[in-house]
Amino acid sequence: MPDRYAVIGHPIAHSQSPLIHGLFAQATGQQLTYEAIDGGDRPGGLARVLEAFRADGGRGVNVTLPFKLEALACAGEADEAARLAGAANALRFEGERIQARNFDGAGLVRDIAVNLAVPLRAARVLLLGAGGAARGAIVPLARAGAGRIVIANRTADKARQLAFDFAPHAGKGCAIAGAGLGEDELGGAFDVVINATSASLAGAALQLPVRSLAGVPLAYDMVYGKGLTPFLRQAQAAGARRLADGIGMLVEQAAEAFAWWRGVRPETAPVIAQLAKPLV
Repeated sequence: MPDRYAVIGHPIAHSQSPLIHGLFAQATGQQLTYEAIDGGDRPGGLARVLEAFRADGGRGVNVTLPFKLEALACAGEADEAARLAGAANALRFEGERIQARNFDGAGLVRDIAVNLAVPLRAARVLLLGAGGAARGAIVPLARAGAGRIVIANRTADKARQLAFDFAPHAGKGCAIAGAGLGEDELGGAFDVVINATSASLAGAALQLPVRSLAGVPLAYDMVYGKGLTPFLRQAQAAGARRLADGIGMLVEQAAEAFAWWRGVRPETAPVIAQLAKPLV
């Protein structure tokens, strides 16, 4: 029988993961099945879903909202990316052990640096948000060579605390600072501005100074499939030279999980091209 994998979330019907992993399996000749499982809305329910899936022959899962924090807590071991992010988006079952990884940051970096060909070496990055998505991006961006990362959040103290917490893990070549969304520190020139908040999911605009986006080489929204989100419209109006949503990040993190599970990394460009929607 083919090995079983799944994505678990709530809600989950919208997930592109079964399609993505199906295309990966077809391209690499891997015999597997991949399904979407709704984990429900009960606290602590993920552990029961994982145990049932593993008992039925499951080999691994992707985990999406709202279970990423709980997924890490269910794991017996985790890599540095998952520990620092405080969340996991991929699990692998090895006998009775559950191993956790967080590939979101790696997927983001690869999409920007490889697919979009925007250099991160010495780049000045503005990272919007201080939640789990931002936490998962900081160290991968720093280790990809970013020279400065400014974390901006509606609550400035939260952004400053995050900068303080992550500075020791970023390496000496990257300076990390925190600020509020309206503070003067956001007036400097940036090479990449990344929206890691959930505002675009709600169709809400960010109270962000126009000068933060003026002429920026890349404005990137982690949300995907929504066309021109309010953030991307703000960036477009401010003269951003390039706009991107998170579909490439989604596919790249999926490829990392697939490689971890199966030992072969699939080509991502054809899948991104198939799933990408015009930003209009």
